[in-house]
Amino acid sequence: LCCECGQAHPLLDNHLYNFQDEVDDELICHICLQPLLQPMDTPCGHTYCFKCLENFMQEYNFCPMDRKKLSFQQCHKSSLLVRNLLDKLIVLCPFKAECQQTMQRCELEAHLHNRCPGFKKYKSELQRKKNPISKGKEDPPAKGEINTPKDPEVPAGGSSLVAESSGAAVVSLGTAEPGLVNPAFEETEEGESLLQTWNYRTSLVAETTTIEIHREDPEEELGMRIVGGKDTPLGNIVVQEVLRDSVIAADGRIAPGDHILEVNGVNISSVTHCQAVSFLRHPGPVLHLMVLQEKGFSSKTAQQDSPSTNREVIHVTLVKRDRSEPLGIKLIRKTDEAGIFILDLLEGGLAAKNGKLSRNDRVLSINGQDLRQGTPEAAAQIIQTTESRVNFVILRQPGVQLGEPGEDGSSSNSSSSSNGGSPVHHRRRPDQNHYRRKSSYQKKTVAIKKEPKESLGITIGGGRDNKNKLPIYVTSVQPIGCLFRDGRIKRGDVLLSINGIDLTHLNYYEAVSALKSNAASHSVTLKALEILSLNCPESSLDIREQGFSWSPLWITWLGLPSYLHFCQDIVLSKGSLESWGFSIVGGFEESKGNQPFFIKTIVPGTPAFRDRKLKCGDEIVAVNGVPAIGMSNSELIPMLKEQRNKVTLTVVSWPGSLV
Repeated sequence: LCCECGQAHPLLDNHLYNFQDEVDDELICHICLQPLLQPMDTPCGHTYCFKCLENFMQEYNFCPMDRKKLSFQQCHKSSLLVRNLLDKLIVLCPFKAECQQTMQRCELEAHLHNRCPGFKKYKSELQRKKNPISKGKEDPPAKGEINTPKDPEVPAGGSSLVAESSGAAVVSLGTAEPGLVNPAFEETEEGESLLQTWNYRTSLVAETTTIEIHREDPEEELGMRIVGGKDTPLGNIVVQEVLRDSVIAADGRIAPGDHILEVNGVNISSVTHCQAVSFLRHPGPVLHLMVLQEKGFSSKTAQQDSPSTNREVIHVTLVKRDRSEPLGIKLIRKTDEAGIFILDLLEGGLAAKNGKLSRNDRVLSINGQDLRQGTPEAAAQIIQTTESRVNFVILRQPGVQLGEPGEDGSSSNSSSSSNGGSPVHHRRRPDQNHYRRKSSYQKKTVAIKKEPKESLGITIGGGRDNKNKLPIYVTSVQPIGCLFRDGRIKRGDVLLSINGIDLTHLNYYEAVSALKSNAASHSVTLKALEILSLNCPESSLDIREQGFSWSPLWITWLGLPSYLHFCQDIVLSKGSLESWGFSIVGGFEESKGNQPFFIKTIVPGTPAFRDRKLKCGDEIVAVNGVPAIGMSNSELIPMLKEQRNKVTLTVVSWPGSLV
């Protein structure tokens, strides 16, 4: 029986209710002919259940009532008034033999779990039959309750991995809200959505690895570009590119898409972009990096093992408001130990608010399903298909305390295993700043008088022939020339025009020619954009400037006005059983306003990986020509899901910060 409505129905179908009175026809879905559930309005004025409309739109491209052309992303939630009217419809308890109560539809789930004797009897019988872990014990603990059983061993029999009998989908076609994604993997606070559809008996393997980089010259650059940081939607620090013939390339173990968790023992998983650049640019002969690497899909299974007797087994119960609510947990597999481990608890998520689960906990079972040899995929499927209560049995190393990171992002209590185990990450501060465009720009006009033979005295970078199609920017102001004497043009300024000649669409050599020819006149008028504030101390970012040509940090490009963006179309194609293979973060949220969508992860072996054009940190501007600005994560995901074998992504690609 469904734990939300108390009746038997297919998992992906709408809930069933016994209504006390006849329901007004205006509140009926004309697809399923039942009172509306999660009502969605179409532009042509009709209203349907979310699931009914989603299933219909997978086969057709018109409105069921008037057959006008329609796409799912054009539809939106009904007004709060309509939803409240539907929630207040009076329903009968489905357990008529034991309970004759009536209540509003929105109150039925709470009634079943807290007051209904019939449902309590049914649940107790079900627990005894299907849950070997809690067999012979009391009812499951209440919300947030933790019990430490006397016997730490978890029975091996009676349950098997869900992945053996069902395929998991990270963007599930059965989620109750548009764009809600697999709760075991998804960023609730940061909005990450992994666009995957996994095949049977496979899982996405992510491993943490400690890498030691040696440099003959302690000042030599590492030779990689990074994106992300806690002040961006990406959150983590992600490798965007590894440069040829660099120290990192010669080592060969770090690849684009890897997440850098620690630098020389310092946890950088929750520091700003500028702080991460400073840590990675710090000179030294040896650099120790802890990285999280996506390994692609795998069907490998580990050998059987049992819980270690010197650790404690803990029971934790989380209660979801509905089946689609994410828990805010990120799970990984390790290279040196079987099973599933908690990598991160996402701030603002259900698990983080509950406070009972911890990073580095090993998941032994969920809802009675044995996961000691499980995969993140199997855990995700169990969580996703659970209507309300999610019962965890976890194994924890005693005495592990999670400290608060310092102001500089470091921590006094950071532990990790040297053989590639997961680090024990630290809780993020509740007042951590979320992404907003911190780089603000101000237009300025600089008019100067000069001698005809006097040079401007600047060097430039960028140009629309550049790999990233950048605008022209100043890389240095030399201590000779009129601009150094004037003092208003600074390194990092974006040049818009000189003497009325537009520089924003020129390639590098055209811009050099335009600057030189106009420098020969008696007066020069430059229009530029100046970076006003980045909250990055210059001294911390220029430690090793001589090793490479200066270029702005990745985060400085994010605040550029849209007319300076150079958009490119990337066309991805896939087979019917393949996934697109990338994850996205960002989108509109009421608490944060409009945020751009960014590519966070590209999974090895997928179409996005093979195409090689899409990069971590790329900003998605449109999908198949439909602008993404103003969309929420839950609006963009269905649009991407609708694209079966081909999708055109319009992206802006900014170069990552060089370290």
